[in-house]
Amino acid sequence: MSLKTIIVTGGAGFIGSNFIRNTLFKELDWRIINLDSVTYAGNPANLADLEKQMPERYRFVHGNICDGAFLDKLFADEPINGVIHFAAESHVDRSILGPMAFVETNVMGTCRLLEVCERYWQEKGRPDDFRFLHVSTDEVYGSLGDEGHFKETTPYDPSSPYSASKAGSDHLVRAWHRTYGLPTIITNCSNNYGPYQFPEKLIPLMILNLLESKLLPVYGDGKNVRDWLYVIDHCEALLTVFAKGRPGETYNIGGGAERQNIEVVHILCDLLDERLARVGEESSRNLVQFVTDRPGHDRRYAIDATKIKRELGWGPRFEFESALTETVDWYLGNREWVDYVRSGEYRNWIEKNYNGR
Repeated sequence: MSLKTIIVTGGAGFIGSNFIRNTLFKELDWRIINLDSVTYAGNPANLADLEKQMPERYRFVHGNICDGAFLDKLFADEPINGVIHFAAESHVDRSILGPMAFVETNVMGTCRLLEVCERYWQEKGRPDDFRFLHVSTDEVYGSLGDEGHFKETTPYDPSSPYSASKAGSDHLVRAWHRTYGLPTIITNCSNNYGPYQFPEKLIPLMILNLLESKLLPVYGDGKNVRDWLYVIDHCEALLTVFAKGRPGETYNIGGGAERQNIEVVHILCDLLDERLARVGEESSRNLVQFVTDRPGHDRRYAIDATKIKRELGWGPRFEFESALTETVDWYLGNREWVDYVRSGEYRNWIEKNYNGR
């Protein structure tokens, strides 16, 4: 069987890891090259079992999308059928403290990757089946009021250095299609949750603090609203867009599960109380601590996913409460992974296994 070779950038991160694992067991004619620079949140150990189980279909490559010469060599050495671009600095709080890293990776790195892809695509005779899928965020649209939803036509209005850098990368991807004809597609997704998420984001942070009976820091009044998307639903949507999406188009991907942050935290408290037999004064809700809101904190996000449903037939399969329960149970059942990541031990594993690759 002839294999399609797809480069997945940032595949050692949270969404990328789930995407690769999910895809290799669904798309049996795919071979995936996982290109990742392995920053603090990237952990190729998430997929180490796949390297052993299917070495002919999964390969990890340690490299940086900002390195044009490295990318040129990778594309010269491999028959590439497409690129799915996850690689990005993605944490808003970190972008406030150090915005330049976000500009360098999200804007300059995406530009460099587009240059190399366009050159490769031209040299190969502009194949019709080549795709460049750029995975972006709903944060590029800014903040909603109490009503309304983000549509693909919503004007960009980013609030943080992170969302501004992602908006910049979206514009570059769109420009490479309009100027050079490169068959690019953009997706903008809502907040993801699920296994393998680095424990600085809301849901895993709360789960791990709850396990250790630590305070649960909640920004502002806790009433900021997010549209939650289970990571497996997101992975399936991306596969659908890659297979059936139209070049030059943008597709919004949402879970249809708007919840206030404090609602999510309270659900997590109740789930952990049930599992840890905490009652009365030991109730985990007593650990909630409201803290000073972060600068430029968007009030509400909500996705209108009508287009991807109407044109491509995709919709989320998982209900928020049941998928959140599965997520809690995954973290409870994978404490070794959690300790490994939090301690930084995985960095030693990376150095030992991938130094120089």
